[in-house]
Amino acid sequence: MKSDSSSSAAPLRGLGVPLRSSEPVPAAPAPSPAVVLLEEAADLLVVHLDFRAALDTCERAWQSLALDVHNEEHGSTSSEVKCSLCVVGIQALAEMDRWQEVLTWVLQYYPIPEKLPPKVLELCVLLYSKMQEPGAMLDVVSAWLRDPANQSLPEYRALADLHLQKVLLPLGHFLEAEELVADAVAFGEEQRLNALQAIHMAREQKKGEHPGFEETQKASQPDSSHKFLSLLTLLRRLWDSAVTRVFSLPFKKTLLATLILCFLMVRFDPASPSFLPFLYKLAQIFHRVREAVFSPLYRLPLQD
Repeated sequence: MKSDSSSSAAPLRGLGVPLRSSEPVPAAPAPSPAVVLLEEAADLLVVHLDFRAALDTCERAWQSLALDVHNEEHGSTSSEVKCSLCVVGIQALAEMDRWQEVLTWVLQYYPIPEKLPPKVLELCVLLYSKMQEPGAMLDVVSAWLRDPANQSLPEYRALADLHLQKVLLPLGHFLEAEELVADAVAFGEEQRLNALQAIHMAREQKKGEHPGFEETQKASQPDSSHKFLSLLTLLRRLWDSAVTRVFSLPFKKTLLATLILCFLMVRFDPASPSFLPFLYKLAQIFHRVREAVFSPLYRLPLQD
């Protein structure tokens, strides 16, 4: 009998506390409504292939999360549920060929791009890269990588490399790619060498496809000072030509041209400091016209 009692009590030692018949067995906590809806959405997506219903279920789950105060006490669980809902919703939109709406749909639940879960951000980059629209993710991923809070995440380097390979290089943003590679937080030494080689190969490929690529980029951003000086030179030539033309005309035509110049002057801003040389030139013209009119050499033909 002693051996029987010792053997019957052995399985209960693992519980730590003897179980009494009067104590109720603790029941597992009931899942939150958002978790139930998440499981339903995943089932509709994978098993039933009802993508519209899966997306609607995800949106109802988001509404449940917003109203469920219980999730505030379980922040980590709530974050995992939100991330999983985004993954299911992204896949549902892609299956319905509504991939253009993915980023907008995600950002309505994560209004701050820096707070996007790494898994959701990775899925969005891969989707838009596959659809050959990597530019849609440029600002979002750049903002996420610049956030200091994200630089301590284990997924940071993988997302930095993904941003380089799937967004920056296909778009031809080589300078921004080199700046990203130079960041010690984003790339290790070995990873940096591989990234620089990838940038070099992408640049050479771009040159092969578009021989004047770099020259076109430089020409598209002309020096503002050079452009301003060229404009001033052109205006000076036009002015000299106009003055020469005016003094080669008879007096009446000269006076008419002077009046036209006055009308043109009114259309500009006379109070501008840059307009003073123009006023000075105009005053000289009036002075020379007045001398020509009232000089004795000019009055003689009029008396005849």
